[in-house]
Amino acid sequence: MSRLGLMFERLRNEQRAALISYITAGDPRPAATVELMRIMVEAGADALELGVPFSDPMADGPVIQRASERALVHGVGIGDVLKMVAEFRKQQTDVPVILMGYLNPVEVMGYRIFAQRAADAGVDGVITVDMPPEEATELRAALNAHGVDSIYLLAPTTVPERVRMICDRASGFVYYVSLRGVTGAGHIDLSEVEGHVREIKQQCKLPVGVGFGIDSPQVAAEMARFADAIIVGSAVVRRIEQAEGDLQQIRGSLTEFISSLREAVEKKPQVVAATP
Repeated sequence: MSRLGLMFERLRNEQRAALISYITAGDPRPAATVELMRIMVEAGADALELGVPFSDPMADGPVIQRASERALVHGVGIGDVLKMVAEFRKQQTDVPVILMGYLNPVEVMGYRIFAQRAADAGVDGVITVDMPPEEATELRAALNAHGVDSIYLLAPTTVPERVRMICDRASGFVYYVSLRGVTGAGHIDLSEVEGHVREIKQQCKLPVGVGFGIDSPQVAAEMARFADAIIVGSAVVRRIEQAEGDLQQIRGSLTEFISSLREAVEKKPQVVAATP
């Protein structure tokens, strides 16, 4: 069983959602990325999502766009990101690592080479935001051949027929985008998200992770009532940006924030006893 599969199995037994924390590789500088990955795990992240810097991150809001820009100043590319994962794996063999990025760098490297190198580095899943599942047959086959999961996005506007198709083609888990728009934008309607997630679960055998717009322990706790994973990105990256490159400040800020999120997702719903 894959690291993602083992994680979700363990957390089902613990009856809680996974906490997945995102950073952009190379932000604020390349030498800091592996340390920040380790810090997030120590603070309570169950899995990590590592953004591959890209010049036109169309699904990302201003916070993560700026993170990509900071990483690209240092020339961080997909090969560098894979080396970071490999370095992380020297000390951490159990925590799943998911790459999130865009198709162009993968196309340039080539699907088979990318899949082989990703597996060799210790990558567990890949999200290519701008590649529809209908067009991903070749990439999915290459990833599957090396035991790397293909993770696809579901939107609030995804119709039931397409939900079924995406769930049939995905592996690891499916990623539900909790709002209409880019990362870090908008206000989440929790009741609407819950309704959509429950509808997806009726059609999908895979775990359902929820991301985009989760910016506080309070929202994470609410999401954890019905989602299998909580994915937090912009709120983490914003703290890196606010520290203006001060690694000591980043360490403290991420530790405090990730710890608070972990505590939130671990909270069990209170059962109110019926009045006699």
